[in-house]
Amino acid sequence: MKYFTIFLIFFSLCMFGHVSGAGIRIVNELKNKKTLWMRCYSKNDVLGPTIIPNGGQFTDYFFHNLFGTTRFMCTLKQGPGFSHSQSFRAFKNFGLWDWRAREDGIYLRRIYKTKFDDGTDNLHKEQSWI
Repeated sequence: MKYFTIFLIFFSLCMFGHVSGAGIRIVNELKNKKTLWMRCYSKNDVLGPTIIPNGGQFTDYFFHNLFGTTRFMCTLKQGPGFSHSQSFRAFKNFGLWDWRAREDGIYLRRIYKTKFDDGTDNLHKEQSWI
């Protein structure tokens, strides 16, 4: 019975990450029908490279580890010539990290749910294009 209880506790902690909606969303809000090149990676996974059409989005939900140390790095490039780019840490904690690529930079809104807040950080400019 002792081992079963330990298993249930461990299983519950693992499921917390899945239920919390850990993931990233990258939305192409560029003007003039520009495409967005995207590639993200963590220690164990690679997402992309993918071309996101104008007005389109890429979303990936994933299981982050029990200790909360899952990190995703992303690189975005503006099409059609892909001369403007930016690399950044796209995920480091719980929640859904909602990134928006716009002409003047890359914006972030983190979506999470707790008893003490409304579940959303305000959209703010996080990165400028290089």
